[in-house]
Amino acid sequence: GAGSEAPPNLGGHLARRLVELGCDTFFCVPGDYNLVLLDQLLKEPKLRMVNCTNELNAGYAADGYAREKGVACLVVTFTVGGLSAINAVAGSFSSNLSVIVVSGAPNSNDYGTEKVLHHTIGLQGPLANFNQQLACFKEVSCHTTVVTAVESGASRIDAAIYESLRNKKPAYIEMACNIPHLPHPSLEPSRFIPMHLWEPRSNPDSLKAAAEAIAGVLNAAVRPVLLLGTKLRMAGCLTEIVQLADACGYAAAVMPNAKGMFPEDHSSFIGTYWGQVSTPFCCEVVEAADVVLAVGPLFNDYTTVGYSTLLTDEKMVAIDVDEVTICNLTRYSKVFMKELLVSLLASQLKVNGTSLDNHRRMYVPSGLPPTLGDVETPLRTNVLFHHIQHMITPEAILVAETGDSWFNAQKLKLPPGARFHWQMQYGSIGWSVGATLGIALGAQARRTIAFIGDGSFQMTCQEVSSMIRLGLNPIIFLLNNKGYTIEVEIHDGPYNNIQGWDYCKVVEGFATNSSPVHTFKISTEKDLLKVCNELGPSLQGLTDAPVFIEVFLDRDDCSAELLEWGSRVAHASGRPPNPH
Repeated sequence: GAGSEAPPNLGGHLARRLVELGCDTFFCVPGDYNLVLLDQLLKEPKLRMVNCTNELNAGYAADGYAREKGVACLVVTFTVGGLSAINAVAGSFSSNLSVIVVSGAPNSNDYGTEKVLHHTIGLQGPLANFNQQLACFKEVSCHTTVVTAVESGASRIDAAIYESLRNKKPAYIEMACNIPHLPHPSLEPSRFIPMHLWEPRSNPDSLKAAAEAIAGVLNAAVRPVLLLGTKLRMAGCLTEIVQLADACGYAAAVMPNAKGMFPEDHSSFIGTYWGQVSTPFCCEVVEAADVVLAVGPLFNDYTTVGYSTLLTDEKMVAIDVDEVTICNLTRYSKVFMKELLVSLLASQLKVNGTSLDNHRRMYVPSGLPPTLGDVETPLRTNVLFHHIQHMITPEAILVAETGDSWFNAQKLKLPPGARFHWQMQYGSIGWSVGATLGIALGAQARRTIAFIGDGSFQMTCQEVSSMIRLGLNPIIFLLNNKGYTIEVEIHDGPYNNIQGWDYCKVVEGFATNSSPVHTFKISTEKDLLKVCNELGPSLQGLTDAPVFIEVFLDRDDCSAELLEWGSRVAHASGRPPNPH
């Protein structure tokens, strides 16, 4: 079997399963309930342990790693560990990521007794139980299981992993601390059987009817547009969607949370559709369409700019992961996206370039920032991102923290092959620091570039120390605008002011002689050009350690898009209660 050096016990079985699935790293924070399990995992040479500074960051790191590798593993201790990680796991649930959460747990003999144990909330007598963490994880996992016996443990572990992979959601495994190391004949490596994942199959009659109905609506349309959503990745349809765009000729826009899921050099690509803060000329084309073919969309208050977009269900063909809705009239369930896209490709879709022609007639290239070239003046955000645009290579992975980085990074044009990650549905500030660690580990042949605001960085900054310890080389732009700028634009108040740090000094404090870090402070274009020069045109410079670049910006230097978006989201959030 895969990774046969792992011992014939439950810890070894979990290790073999992770290696088989291409997961070569697990993230953890040790605690007395999981130490025996960690000992077993460490016996598998193809598996690397990354112990993080806290469980929240370890969870964010697992989230980032799962984005690149498809599956991740997070090992925590009981209650004090798991409940610290749950915020990150909720984010992974919202982003449709397979994160296997494994928590050490009390001795199997203590389940069902009235004993009061450490790391629990101390219920006594007839109320005594320690199910709180299990109950919490039920809300943010597709599957939870408790392993208290070695005989049935492997099948429980496998069921959790299988459901996580099938549903693209986290799964939770609680394992009693006295069983991961116990040998059992059924767990001999020679008896290890690879996991077989079933591809979902559509109801054939529904599939045929849906494909015919969609083709009929699209072929009758005058100005159809293709709109691509975030569930494309979850459904594994990134190749099929390009084939569909090639075949139909419609203008193709991505929703903001699907950036990076469609090649931006494609002849049909017209940018990001995000209501009033769309790529210039994109909103006009999408909202003028008589039929929008929306594949994998997720419409929420953020993606619809406070519900202010003009897309209606009546002119939308919405293809979800496992169902289709056609112009708010017909719905087909148990029709899976991949099979449906293949069926549409096989049907006689008429090529219709009307929307794309309209876009080409309207399109005017955007201008250059007015202060570009004034190398001594205080640096502006638009000048910074003008230079970052020229820095991005096809091997780059961009990570945008919640905040104004969303809007600035959204405007960057990705060269073919470059990737883009952010957490738009959940929007937990601080996510990107841990996620950058996981992404950099999951794609070590690439260079990760992260954009993080100062307020977000203060939440999770200590995980930079793990990047330094592991010798990873992400490039982190710390955008220091003295506070929570995104919150300022939604609703300002004294709570949006934060203590100013010497961020470079903080990060240098994590480094040692044997584990260095490169730090830079930038306040003018001249400073920026010097750093760009050191990184080199293809980012081949300073690859031995993390590169931390603190950029000093004016507190009110935010994108026009954030101002527009913030006021509309605030308006939606501030609606008075409906009268009873």
